[in-house]
Amino acid sequence: MPYAYQIHKQDAAYFLTPSVVELAHAFMKNKHKQILCDSLNHCVDTKGLEIFSYVIMSSHMHMMVRAKNNNLSDVIRDFKKFSSRKLIETLNSNQEIGNTQLLEIFSTGGSNQKKKSAHQVWQYNNHAEEVYSPNFTLSKIRYIHNNPVEAGLVGRPEEYYYSSARDYSGIQGPVKVSLINLHNLF
Repeated sequence: MPYAYQIHKQDAAYFLTPSVVELAHAFMKNKHKQILCDSLNHCVDTKGLEIFSYVIMSSHMHMMVRAKNNNLSDVIRDFKKFSSRKLIETLNSNQEIGNTQLLEIFSTGGSNQKKKSAHQVWQYNNHAEEVYSPNFTLSKIRYIHNNPVEAGLVGRPEEYYYSSARDYSGIQGPVKVSLINLHNLF
């Protein structure tokens, strides 16, 4: 199934799961998670990305998003490119053991791709699922918000800083979230 889990409708909302190559734990440190927050906010401010929910885990992230400019694939490509560049710069600026191991993984990923580059942080596939109904939407938001609870990181979803569960609980988080209105989404 070569076309499964791809973005086909550029104007639709999607549940995405971008993952790090080899599922490396690139986002264990808060400063690395903040790179993703800054990159997402940049896409909100300059590229028309609408983020309905998200969570940043150590090796992947989940998000429900839509592009106001009707070109979601381009926005996600730019997000991954920008966040990769910033993460590599950060890892290179501090040669701790964990950082050099991540750089080695990303270097191997970069050498294995068709378009040769120095590093590859993200896997190509975003495991895209189109948001098609209110029930699907709510189940995916619950799934996103419960990820840190299921991983044993927190007791309640809103306790995890890098998640839109905070926003839905009335606590502003680090990423600009558009709280979902099911009537406007469908």
